Amino acid sequence: MGRGDLTHEEWARLNPHLPKSGQRGSRWAGHRRVINGILYRLRTGVPWRDLPARFGPWKTVYERHRRWSVDGTWEEIFAAVLADADAEGRIYWSMVSVDSTSCQAHQHAAGARKNPPRVPGKRRTPLQHRLDEGLGRSRGGLTCKIHLAGEGGRRPLALLITPGQWGDAPQLIPVLERIRVGRLGGGHPRTRPDHLGGDKAYSSRRNRRYLRRRQIKHTIPEPKNQRANRQRRGSKGGRPAGFDRTICKRRKEVERTINALKNSRAVATRFGKRGYIFHGTVTVASTRLWIRP
Repeated sequence: MGRGDLTHEEWARLNPHLPKSGQRGSRWAGHRRVINGILYRLRTGVPWRDLPARFGPWKTVYERHRRWSVDGTWEEIFAAVLADADAEGRIYWSMVSVDSTSCQAHQHAAGARKNPPRVPGKRRTPLQHRLDEGLGRSRGGLTCKIHLAGEGGRRPLALLITPGQWGDAPQLIPVLERIRVGRLGGGHPRTRPDHLGGDKAYSSRRNRRYLRRRQIKHTIPEPKNQRANRQRRGSKGGRPAGFDRTICKRRKEVERTINALKNSRAVATRFGKRGYIFHGTVTVASTRLWIRP
């Protein structure tokens, strides 16, 4: 077992949710070695062609990661791992925070073909495909942004990839809509946290109306300009937003979640051209955080 490979306990948690392999006529064989190769590249950020020989042919490792990013297999595995964690009581719903982080894109991340990629053997585009490939330009060059919702145990519940120049407030609702934790005993998946935290960037009337409609308690500080505008309008400006400094301090949990994700160099710096492959990479990093003891 090499450094960074799946431990026996991690493999026991992950293996039941992987596509079946080793059977006659099966598409895959040897999931564990290939996934260890994907995790090695995730941790180190090396080019796929430079993977050590102990993981097998580099193209086999890359193609499996690409295929599972295309057809949503990584998202299904992540959802299954979340359902197991919820059944074991390892998800802290008492406080869920939203935040975003910018990831510098390598120069090789530019130049993707304009025509949309196809799913192998099928006539449709990848599930997480974006026409803009999740890349944007700013003063620092090419960047992309990861928007995520993290629970109190400093692990992600949902994520979204956008270009780096996109704002945070418009992405609050799309991120929360992606929180769907299944129940092993049956029933509707859980989609609503007990409390939501966010910084000033998420303060908007649209977001607060959405949270009130879904009956989600929230602690989002109000910027000075919004507070002054509300006071200027008098009674038409509405009531002041509730704010609790003690609860607001727990926003550091999602920041620590981001730090844990960006310990993986392939997450901190984007190397791939396609947005759906980078989304699969971040999903793998998120899954690894959940299966760790």
